[in-house]
Amino acid sequence: MSGSVIIAGAGPGVSGSLARLLAREGHPVGLVGADEDAVRELAGQLADAGARVESRLADLTDVDATHAAVTGLAEALGPVDVLHFNPSAFREKDPLELTPAELLQDVALGVGALLTVVRAARPHLHDGSRITVTGSMAADEPWHRAASLGVQKAGVRNLVHSIDATLRADGIRAVSVTVRGTLSREGAFTPDRVAAAIRAALDQPADAWRTEVAYDG
Repeated sequence: MSGSVIIAGAGPGVSGSLARLLAREGHPVGLVGADEDAVRELAGQLADAGARVESRLADLTDVDATHAAVTGLAEALGPVDVLHFNPSAFREKDPLELTPAELLQDVALGVGALLTVVRAARPHLHDGSRITVTGSMAADEPWHRAASLGVQKAGVRNLVHSIDATLRADGIRAVSVTVRGTLSREGAFTPDRVAAAIRAALDQPADAWRTEVAYDG
């Protein structure tokens, strides 16, 4: 791989670690996210390390703004080797507190935005391009006090299967990396370790490709 990397939902955690990891391999990196401070800080870190970096601000639930941001990054940086989707919404409400409108709002970010990002990037993806998603054990073992998160992670994993089936004839593959642990500053579930697991998923052989890979530390 020698093309660009686009990170949707860029920030200081797993997405930032993955951006730095792939930048060290020589990839230009495009960042898109809604948190101006987080995007600016990560872009500065990458630039200081010598990487070519472009960034755009967009609310990923805003279809037009997100499409324009991803398109602009791809046009600026060239063919996209890796498209990574990271965002999710954390709302501490159980099923009796969570309203249908709130659930749909969260799903629009954690699931629906993936459709926007992939559609915008599609003209810039090529045979060998890879789409990765930060998954979570919440898809299978949801915490009832954050009911919408489990729905998001189950939904985005399911959507990855469909995206892969749609694009694989063109040599483009998609994978959700299910993180079976809680992110922490030390141990097996640091953002750097999780990012390394996502990076490893990119190297799966195409003839034995799995659309879900578990990282259990």
